[in-house]
Amino acid sequence: MTGPNSSRTEVGRTELLSRAAKATDALGMFAEASHHLRRLMPYDAAVWRVTDPLTGMMAAPIRAENLDEGGCAVYWESELFTENINLFRDLARAPVPVAGLRESTGDLPARSSLYQDFMRPRGLQDELRAVLRIGERPHGHISLFRAKGRPAFGAAEMKLIESLVTPLAKRLRAFAEPTPQALPDARHGPGLLLFDASGALLSANEDARAHLEDLPDGPATSFQLGLRVPVWVQSTALKARAIAQERDHGQARVRVRTRSGRWLVCHASCLREADGRLGPSAVVVEPAKTSEIVPLIVEAYELTERETEVTRLIARGLPTGEIAERLHLSPHTVRDHVKRIFEKVGVSSRGELVGKLFTEYYAPFADDGMVRVHNT
Repeated sequence: MTGPNSSRTEVGRTELLSRAAKATDALGMFAEASHHLRRLMPYDAAVWRVTDPLTGMMAAPIRAENLDEGGCAVYWESELFTENINLFRDLARAPVPVAGLRESTGDLPARSSLYQDFMRPRGLQDELRAVLRIGERPHGHISLFRAKGRPAFGAAEMKLIESLVTPLAKRLRAFAEPTPQALPDARHGPGLLLFDASGALLSANEDARAHLEDLPDGPATSFQLGLRVPVWVQSTALKARAIAQERDHGQARVRVRTRSGRWLVCHASCLREADGRLGPSAVVVEPAKTSEIVPLIVEAYELTERETEVTRLIARGLPTGEIAERLHLSPHTVRDHVKRIFEKVGVSSRGELVGKLFTEYYAPFADDGMVRVHNT
């Protein structure tokens, strides 16, 4: 970020990150970041997404700006089935997780199926996309679009976005911290939704309807069944089909926090007909087990790998001496780790630590085994 506007850019970047750090949730952070970013580098439309750091899949909430909701399925069909330029899964592992479409295609965006099927019909001619990541963990995606007639995103603008990737990812990670209020018991079991090959909803049970009502607001598709299905649920079904067709890999699985503060897990698989052909994609939405959520909460407190190991052994009820033996550390070093863990999580005892990280959301802790706490 050099040149005559570099000082203005740095001041604007500092203000953007300051406002984002004060946001109380992901949607608020996205709104603040976008408001300040537009002053530094204009764009005509945008999508800001939370992603599951384990699978890299789009989660919730999502902020869409100046884009019609009907195009979301087209966007993700291209990403999963036909596109081969600047894929999010590739950017997540790239040395620089930021790329512009026109820059990547030698100013020939028509080489991209995303451009052909999604952007051009909407008068858009360039996309700058980025993965908000910490190390190899993707916590969010950004897609910025410029309309036809606008200049392509330039190197300085991509450098600016690159400088925001990790700070914004850290803020997203922090939103997994437990809420101070007690949470209600889960009232519904697994919800089931069936989608056809195009991503259209075929059927849904009553539990699915109940879970959908508690999901964060965001882009959604309306179906004849009277349901508005979030785009990330629809994309999970498409992901399962892409995996079954061996066009993609990994898991069609994503964790999402509801408006009431509980966590759900959404996972999908593509069914097969009697003759072996691919059939509908089945999506299950259900309360997440503690074992699936604890890693998110632990990361939110920025525990190191070693501190995470110590925390898990504390949760299993091991005393200091046994933890030291298991990790090949001295008891004194273990106590130092425990002290730092307490400071980061804001607790003063092992019982408080286990309660905050492991049982605040779900009780009992039966799906992962019993939690026993020793104070030594």
